Amino acid sequence: MANSEACASPLELFNSVTTQGEHVRALKAGNASKDEIDSAVKMLLSLKMSYKAAMGEDYKANCPPGSLAPSSNHGPDAMITEAEEDFVDPWTVQTSSAKGIDYDKLIVRFGSSKIDKELINRIERATGQRPHHFLRRGIFFSHRDMNQVLDAYENKKPFYLYTGRGPSSEAMHVGHLIPFIFTKWLQDVFNVPLVIQMTDDEKYLWKDLTLDQAYGYAVENAKDIIACGFDINKTFIFSDLDYMGKPVFVHSFLTSFPAIQAAPSFSNSFPQIFGDRTDIQCLIPCAIDQDPYFRMTRDVAPKIGYPKPALLHSTFFPALQGAQTKMSASDPNSSIFLTDTAKQIKTKVNKHAFSGGRDTVEEHRQFGGNCDVDVSFMYLTFFLEDDDKLEQIRKDYTSGAMLTGELKKTLIEVLQPLIAEHQARRKEVTDEIVKEFMTPRKLSFDFQ
Repeated sequence: MANSEACASPLELFNSVTTQGEHVRALKAGNASKDEIDSAVKMLLSLKMSYKAAMGEDYKANCPPGSLAPSSNHGPDAMITEAEEDFVDPWTVQTSSAKGIDYDKLIVRFGSSKIDKELINRIERATGQRPHHFLRRGIFFSHRDMNQVLDAYENKKPFYLYTGRGPSSEAMHVGHLIPFIFTKWLQDVFNVPLVIQMTDDEKYLWKDLTLDQAYGYAVENAKDIIACGFDINKTFIFSDLDYMGKPVFVHSFLTSFPAIQAAPSFSNSFPQIFGDRTDIQCLIPCAIDQDPYFRMTRDVAPKIGYPKPALLHSTFFPALQGAQTKMSASDPNSSIFLTDTAKQIKTKVNKHAFSGGRDTVEEHRQFGGNCDVDVSFMYLTFFLEDDDKLEQIRKDYTSGAMLTGELKKTLIEVLQPLIAEHQARRKEVTDEIVKEFMTPRKLSFDFQ
């Protein structure tokens, strides 16, 4: 699945359309064969479709997309608040607020639905399990058609899960775990099959990697994903380069990327799992910036006889430096990585985690800290499972009873064992186990 770190930018897509248009004209002028011209025209149309999917508007010659700063002409895939503070599309996540993105406004802008208490209660009734703390705390906050998925489930009709990862480096950070932790929970409570897409094809194109490097990253990232505890009998992990076929040349691959990301939304993309059935709906847990890709898929699905994929959207995981800054795999201090030692975790949190505390101890005791902007508290909302303890920390920090150093110490004590346990599980994931997860095969499930 694409992510905002490493996809083709709108300008790159625009330039690709322009170049392909010039190529078509040159072929026609040079009296090339009909087949060659037809093939180039198909490519041009496909590129234009990719551009429209990305920008929400048709390609116009000599009108390249402007800079990615918020403006009113970014089409429906962007979200801009009235104060023009927030900007979200598949390439860029931008806010000037230390609190992060205003997600209620984003729901209105994207036209999705809020995950409210009623829906959370319904999930609890359907599964017989306490809702995951990501649901209880609004980390997964928005959805498309989740009620429809629950209707089907309650009527013993099947669905499957689909999520993914764009493997741009060997080391993943804790933020990358969020969709997988939640997807693992969904797999467990609904007892359904899961497909996980590794978009190494996209990284091969846009990250200047060789095919072997891109595939190598996919395998290394798969080990971290498997270490989350997925059931091998119900999970198929696939590399696009491996499962979807290797690219012949760059342009043909670039144009098909939205289609390649859409394909796993349709059950007959996996004949070894679902046979030729086209009627099995999929549920996609993903970060909200991925929604534009699947909006396009949802538009197309009914026209070609498939159910629309349903989605569950998560908030963004903040960088250590604050919710308005971007995590970067190239900056080791922007996040906690899954390869970090206990000492590195302690140093990073103490040195780099943005604080909502006051300038002096006296001021902090008097006025209290601000949990809305404090990154250590934000991280605890993701990783501390005990609701009562989290609420107590919020009260103590807000009142000034708890100091920033104490809050950071609490986070360190949560993260160190979490990362160490993950590393121990990952060590047990052999190349053979990865190969087993990545082999197309029948999965076990109770569908009629």
